[in-house]
Amino acid sequence: MAELADPQRRRKRLTARFLGVRRFTVGLCAPLEPEDQVVQSMPDVSPTRWHLAHTSWFFESFVLGAAVDGYEPFHPAFHHLFNSYYNTLGDPFPRPRRGVLTRPTVAEVMEYRRHVDRAVVNLLEEGTSDRVRSVVELGLNHEQQHQELLLTDIKHVLAQNPLDPAYVDDALTTEVGDSSGRGWVGFDGGVREVGRHPGAGFSYDNEGPRHEVLLRPFELADRLVTNAEYLEFVEQGGYRRPELWLSAGWDLVRGEGWSGPLYWRADADGTSEFTLRGRVSLDGRAPVAHVSYFEAEAFARWAGVRLPTEHEWEIAGSDVHLDGNLAESTRFAPASASSIEGQVNAPRQLYGDLWEWTASPYVPYPGYRPDSGALGEYNGKFMSGQYVLRGGSFATPRDHIRPTYRNFFPPEARWQFSGIRLARDV
Repeated sequence: MAELADPQRRRKRLTARFLGVRRFTVGLCAPLEPEDQVVQSMPDVSPTRWHLAHTSWFFESFVLGAAVDGYEPFHPAFHHLFNSYYNTLGDPFPRPRRGVLTRPTVAEVMEYRRHVDRAVVNLLEEGTSDRVRSVVELGLNHEQQHQELLLTDIKHVLAQNPLDPAYVDDALTTEVGDSSGRGWVGFDGGVREVGRHPGAGFSYDNEGPRHEVLLRPFELADRLVTNAEYLEFVEQGGYRRPELWLSAGWDLVRGEGWSGPLYWRADADGTSEFTLRGRVSLDGRAPVAHVSYFEAEAFARWAGVRLPTEHEWEIAGSDVHLDGNLAESTRFAPASASSIEGQVNAPRQLYGDLWEWTASPYVPYPGYRPDSGALGEYNGKFMSGQYVLRGGSFATPRDHIRPTYRNFFPPEARWQFSGIRLARDV
């Protein structure tokens, strides 16, 4: 407690965290060439260079511009180019056209990052208000989200190339055992509290207020659905059976020609999967990845069970150690459940490996109020047409995830590191 009360130590801690997060982002770009960092492979994907610039724009716009008297932006046009969706700050450059820009160069964006880093560090070392420090913390968590997006986006970019280029070229350690024999872990029903505790450290506004929910007894599968299990669903005609699909999902199956997860390919040599290590033979023990909510829901229906609600997931996630295959492992791939030593009578893989789709639409909690000003656009404006995912992935930093964290994507999204955990009623 004495350390937290010491302003100088608190400043040093936040400065060190700021520099650590910013370095980690740059480190993720080390395997990439400049040519890799300027491509936009679809409207939902942003070029790597854009992520590097936008995360700097956040600190420049919300921290430096607000707290430094007479602050001069690095480049006046960057306020327009690298705004994402903060309409109260101006008209953002259209998201689907981020890949048409050849300038600024990657080198110029890196100079922009260094400029912002120096200014923020000077501000923190000189001392500033609690409000500014809280916005810096928000900016760091925002950047950690973009670290994961950077990897999901560059994977989609590389996957378009017939050369099947790898982001990393080291081989994964061969895992032993198998993931067969799915087990179930039971949880009691009743009135339970969910949502972030006030004063429990950083959280996004959409994680609160803490409130009560009524749950019926339920069970969660003790691991994620594997590639082998999902392949069986495919081979038994899962993508040809309309009775398994929600109507909007079936429309996508037919309209987009879906026949398996995003990066799977079937050929004469069997089924392969594009990964951050290039194209490899499908590992049946590994969790199935890059499936949409519609695919996860159809698989659960085919298996005779269902997806968990986000509140069921949170109750389960609150009872296990926050550990797993997260970004610091630099594995850059989900691991099989057989490689994990979990707690007794607790699900494995709740944290890390893959984000897990839930059956819950992304809606506000009772009593929710978005932050004031432009920062109020961060989460609240997206509470329509999206579903909640929980648990983080192998690209999620360890200090960025918690039991109450609510990720969200449209139900058709497949390029994210998303997987499936099953649930059933008792």
